[in-house]
Amino acid sequence: MCRAMILVALLGLSSATADLDAQADRAGSCQGQAEDPNSIQAVLADLQNRAAGLTFYQSKLDYVVRQPVLESQARRKGTLYYAKFDDRSYLRIDFNTLQYDEEKEQKYREQYLFDGVWLTYISYEGRSVQRQQMSEPNEPVDAFSLVSRRVPILGFSKIEDLQNQFDIELVQPAEADPSGRRQLRMKVKPDSVYKDDYVTIDFQIDEKQGLPTKVVAVTTEQDVHEILLIDARVNREIRRNVFDIEIPRDFSVETIPLDKSRKPG
Repeated sequence: MCRAMILVALLGLSSATADLDAQADRAGSCQGQAEDPNSIQAVLADLQNRAAGLTFYQSKLDYVVRQPVLESQARRKGTLYYAKFDDRSYLRIDFNTLQYDEEKEQKYREQYLFDGVWLTYISYEGRSVQRQQMSEPNEPVDAFSLVSRRVPILGFSKIEDLQNQFDIELVQPAEADPSGRRQLRMKVKPDSVYKDDYVTIDFQIDEKQGLPTKVVAVTTEQDVHEILLIDARVNREIRRNVFDIEIPRDFSVETIPLDKSRKPG
């Protein structure tokens, strides 16, 4: 369950003859708070509606991983594609460049493909492929739910799923923050499927699109993953063949069967 951000305080009731009008005023005030568009319930409901209405999505990715213990960071840049076809979703991530610390950015190619059942990872540097089954063939899950197990991009799938895995609160924007974007902070529950991966995940929501535009995740090893979703295109058609990836014949392939003890979040 997410944490409710509406606190109802009924103080000073000293006798059974309390003023009825005052009680009505308090009840009306509470109702007004419940309908506040910036309340946690309203923000989650809007996010759920936006995610449910998502058929196509494309954006540039700027993905930074910081390792404070090692005093180092790696930045990958690429593109994310998502689409639904015939009641099944697909997601593809192409990373094209890599930069370590302050070194010069270099060409670097790796790909992720999620089809609701299989996660396929292709390393062109290692000339290898890893195919991991994430769900039963007749029970495909949303590709955004699958990608979150490898890349912490959340907020695009069912909010109910997030509430099962995290305690969620609405972060009040800092006075010095000119963007005024709504921000959610999610703390991993003790029994969450993410408990071995992350401690907290924060994401900011774009005002116009109503979808996450920045994600910051802290891992159990205290590494920080920061993802920017840039120039997003929402519900602009993407061709089906974008999700057809041809694997080079000389690449080694590892296949990992479904781990039924750990279901996707």
